[in-house]
Amino acid sequence: MAAHLPAILSSLLLGACSVVGIRSGTEEPRFEVVETIGDVEIRRYAPRIAAQTTVAGTEEAARNEGFRRLAGYIFGANARRDRIAMTAPVAQSRGERIAMTAPVAQAGDAAGWTIRFFMPARYALDTLPVPEDTRVTLVTIPAETVAVLRFAGLPRADAVAGNTARLDAALAASPWAPTGPVQPWFYDPPWTVPALRRNEVVAPVARR
Repeated sequence: MAAHLPAILSSLLLGACSVVGIRSGTEEPRFEVVETIGDVEIRRYAPRIAAQTTVAGTEEAARNEGFRRLAGYIFGANARRDRIAMTAPVAQSRGERIAMTAPVAQAGDAAGWTIRFFMPARYALDTLPVPEDTRVTLVTIPAETVAVLRFAGLPRADAVAGNTARLDAALAASPWAPTGPVQPWFYDPPWTVPALRRNEVVAPVARR
């Protein structure tokens, strides 16, 4: 028991931190802030790799189902059985670990909602294991410039819609024009205190 105490304490600490919105050890895609317009950041992201799946249904139901499929992939439902153990305490995993990253991205079109997990930067397409679930695919997201508005609270559809309207209004009065639909990005697990959650609405943009 004593030998496992550091792992137990670490697991409890990370869980407690995530409750209050402290994301310890969770990799995020790197970006450069190009400009700030009030509460809106203009960011430039390099190309990055994502695991994604498309789900029909309502916005929130699709997000939950998409999260389940993608979580299955990074927790071991793949050709090499690479996984992260989700036990309390956290135990050593067999095989190579695929780290959880943030944010989770969601976009909608006529085919349904596409949910994405961004992969850790050290991976290339040819070094990631193949998903067992054929509904999960690996894609390269091209470099892009985006406008980002951060908001707290529960990431319900009405909150996303309200903050999308705020982002649209800010861009209308700026030198930046949207070039595609807005995506919501989510950074925290469901048990994080709502007021401390980090959510973002994100739109690809170009200078007018």
